[in-house]
Amino acid sequence: MSQARQRHDGRRPIWSRGYRAAGRGASARRRAIAQLTATAPILPVLIVTVVVLVDLVGGSGACWLPLLAAGPALAATTNGPRGVLCVGLLAVVLCAALGTWDGRPHQALTAVLSALVAVTLASALASRLRAGRERVLAAVRSVAETAQHALLKPVPQTVGPFQVAVRYSAAAAEARIGGDLYALIPTPYGVRMIVGDVRGKGLPAVGTAALVLGVFREAAWDEPDLLAVVERIERSLARNLGSDDFVTAVVAGHPERGRLEMVNCGHAPPLLVGASGEVEAVEPTRPAPPLGLRALTDHAPGLQVLPFADGDQLLLYTDGVTEARDGGREFYPLDEGLARHVCDDPSRTLDALHDELLDHVGGRLHDDAALLLIRMPTPSGPTPTTGPGGRDVATEAV
Repeated sequence: MSQARQRHDGRRPIWSRGYRAAGRGASARRRAIAQLTATAPILPVLIVTVVVLVDLVGGSGACWLPLLAAGPALAATTNGPRGVLCVGLLAVVLCAALGTWDGRPHQALTAVLSALVAVTLASALASRLRAGRERVLAAVRSVAETAQHALLKPVPQTVGPFQVAVRYSAAAAEARIGGDLYALIPTPYGVRMIVGDVRGKGLPAVGTAALVLGVFREAAWDEPDLLAVVERIERSLARNLGSDDFVTAVVAGHPERGRLEMVNCGHAPPLLVGASGEVEAVEPTRPAPPLGLRALTDHAPGLQVLPFADGDQLLLYTDGVTEARDGGREFYPLDEGLARHVCDDPSRTLDALHDELLDHVGGRLHDDAALLLIRMPTPSGPTPTTGPGGRDVATEAV
């Protein structure tokens, strides 16, 4: 009957609104308690309490009062200046009370109280400086995350006819981005992709990676020949890089079904996985120098054509993966790992590879590492995802 009345007058029962209000109140109280717990100097106060209890149990023969300074000192590492001053004030009051109760000499008690006040003031200043450094670090991380969102765009599951997955790990976890680069875009001449590694690290490497990607995006749309795309990147780097700077890269294209074009400029050979699961390194038939060093050699890059049938997969990567070492200085065997974990879902394959890579190095990479895996689905596999206007969804990232 209550349900009938509810449908009849179009209103919810009063008890429902009351429970929702009570639920919101409880949720607000839980949030307030959680925030108080996170900001209150619980551990420093606990330490002060323990020192007081030890002093009371130990009696006047042992002087435990100087240990009260541990309270404000510890508060400086976790709390703001106000929390430090509160803990310090508590320590001073308790020290004065216990010193008087124990009958401490006035001169000795004054010295202990003066030390407590000095430690509290110094700890408050240290807390203020720490908070300032944390704000600066937060601002730097915000800039890094902004750059990451601008250059490391989310990767769709399909680009053109391919299933796609990408995994990227910067050696500096706080930086989020590094000198490795990759891009994957559909063009009038088919899907084209690049994976590369800039010499060096830090902001200069990120700037060079952004330059390479900018030229690649434009040239991939404009140039019908893949070698012309590489040539435009080379000319741009020759104008903008120093004499000792260079970029190793693999540029690949898929002009038509069953055919894959590739240009390797001093980069690690991609791994081709057949429909049967067999892994094969695609060594360049015509080795070429890294991008930016063409003027120092007479070797020009050559176009390599590969068959790429339904069910085939291609893994492009940077040397941060293959040069990752374990505690015994053994390199990570990428080809063996790929053979173990390859499946019909590129995302699952790279998840397993990335987890195994981190386990191999003990959880922290010492160089930037990028993995890009494409798969030509079988006719019964998933269909490509298209964006507005019927255009294929693309991804571009550094």
